[in-house]
Amino acid sequence: MTSWDAHAAVDGVWKLESARIIAGLVRIAGDVSLAEEFAQDALLAALERWPESGVPDNPGAWLMAIAKRRAVDHLRRAGRLDRGNEKLAHELAVRPDPGADDLDAALDDLDGGVGDDVLRLMFISCHPALSTGARVALTLRLVGGLRTEEIARAFLVSEAVVAQRIVRAKRTLAARRIPFEVPAERDREARLSSVLEVIYLVFNEGYAATAGEDLMRPGLCLEALRLGRLLAQLTPGEAEVHGLVALMELQASRAEARTGPEGEPIPLHEQNRGRWDRLLIRRGMTALLQAGAAGGPLGPYMLQAAIAVCHAQAPTAEETDWARIASLYEALSRVLPTPVVRLNRAVAVAMADGPEAGLALADPLLAEPAMRGYHLLPGVRGDLLAKLGRNAEARAEFERAASLTQNAPERAILLKRAAACEERADAVTLSHAVAAFLARDDLDPATLRAYGQTMNRLVRQVGGEMALPDLTAARIAAAFAAVWGGAADATWNRHRAAVRSFTAWARRDQGWTAANLSAGLDRRPEPRGRTRGMDPAHVETLLTHPGLPLRERTLWAMLYESAAGAALALSLDIEDLDLDGGHGRGVHWGPKTAALLPQLIANRHRGPVFLADRKPAPARMPPARDICPETGRRRLSYERAEYLFKQASHGNTFYQLRLTEPSATRQPSPS
Repeated sequence: MTSWDAHAAVDGVWKLESARIIAGLVRIAGDVSLAEEFAQDALLAALERWPESGVPDNPGAWLMAIAKRRAVDHLRRAGRLDRGNEKLAHELAVRPDPGADDLDAALDDLDGGVGDDVLRLMFISCHPALSTGARVALTLRLVGGLRTEEIARAFLVSEAVVAQRIVRAKRTLAARRIPFEVPAERDREARLSSVLEVIYLVFNEGYAATAGEDLMRPGLCLEALRLGRLLAQLTPGEAEVHGLVALMELQASRAEARTGPEGEPIPLHEQNRGRWDRLLIRRGMTALLQAGAAGGPLGPYMLQAAIAVCHAQAPTAEETDWARIASLYEALSRVLPTPVVRLNRAVAVAMADGPEAGLALADPLLAEPAMRGYHLLPGVRGDLLAKLGRNAEARAEFERAASLTQNAPERAILLKRAAACEERADAVTLSHAVAAFLARDDLDPATLRAYGQTMNRLVRQVGGEMALPDLTAARIAAAFAAVWGGAADATWNRHRAAVRSFTAWARRDQGWTAANLSAGLDRRPEPRGRTRGMDPAHVETLLTHPGLPLRERTLWAMLYESAAGAALALSLDIEDLDLDGGHGRGVHWGPKTAALLPQLIANRHRGPVFLADRKPAPARMPPARDICPETGRRRLSYERAEYLFKQASHGNTFYQLRLTEPSATRQPSPS
């Protein structure tokens, strides 16, 4: 074995066994600094011997034995070896290489109570005599086996700050002679918050390693789960303890699906949910129920566990209730207002409401000092920018995220995504494709108008800068649900037909790479036979809406009261009106229209009754009969008038309005 191999083996064993080794040594020596010193002696001995002898069958027990010999020798020289430690010294002398179980049994004889040295070590590391930052940093160092730089990344602070916290914490524990024991019940609750934070940070280091060649360190996850479960037994009435256990169980259930064959990370929405551990999911659900039964306000761990439940309950990624997740993150940000929580909320909002909404929440975090070295912020921004088709910006963000992460698999994925953005930089965007689609000369004016309404609205909803190859059927389906979810069946089907035509043209005629964008849009069954009119109550609500313009209010009231065709009503000129008689060129209206018409025409005496908003362009001048000689504005077109009505009435047509029977008797008008 080479010296390099020995270093790698020692580092790997230390990550897994450091907590048990340090805890056992603290019990013997009664001093944290001395315990670390003895452990370092054992590591040096391993680096000297293992290159020649090879790694022992049980390397953790080997390190434990060497370190405890150093501890016993030190205590013997200092004259502090008590009766219990004399027994341990004898065990070490007669059995040079004992197994780990034998050593633990010898140590357990020295103290009663909870037989878990690591838990004792966590409580001493989280003693109230230490500052919060020092408690967490010291416990991660002693229990999690993390290096100073790894702790610094976890807390988004400098290495010097973490090192200083650890040194001061050790000095304080030694000066105050803090006993190595689980605190009494009255003190345990006060120290519980720091313990929970530390356990979860240890779990997170195992679940998503901050550095190294592996995405995960399963041993740390298992250790955190073990400590969390044990802590739940010690404090059965603490809701947040059960909440933390639930959160870790649910997150650990996804461990097998988080990496691919080469160890590469797999995003949550791409994971094979069949590989999720159903036993851990059930355990997590049970723990969350226990948290709820314990009572009290919802804490941060319970809220995060509830978010994890949303993922666990979704059969597929597409069925995830992102709206509920976003609302849970909003609640979490109130009880735990950290930049990381705000970033997670931005992701959830992006999934629920679109990437623009998520980016609006993520961008302000760039000004947070604590987020400057946090690789997930540019990673999230890169993902959202890529979804919006802003590939050049997305590439820069992915490259920045790759430069910040110390984890090799994460760096590889981020660089791969950056390269993909560079390849897509020259890809056809949705805006360009739609413009070319609508510029065709083989579309009649009515079809062009209908297609334009659909595709231009989708461009605004989805983002015109999105590369066409990146646009998915799921994204189009979400846009349809947001824009036309409440539309009439015929309206939905008309917009769906436009998307189908666009997709076929892009793929067949242009040869562009594009998904089947209408795959998630089911055709809605349209009622056969006679078209039904609108609900009169709905019409009355529309006509009394305070923000409705006078022109629309007058036209809709006329159609509603007279049952006249819209084309006939729009063709009326002021000269046709008999305001006193309530009719004009065969159109008979009621009291609502009679009250509105004088306001609409005001001081005009000639020309169309219903006018467009603007004057026509010189190149598109309509016939003289359709121009108001007093204002120069043209007659309101049927298409524009019905479009405005559909927008306000959620997809209903003038024909349906004409068929609506008002509460008062109306005189039928000719078509």
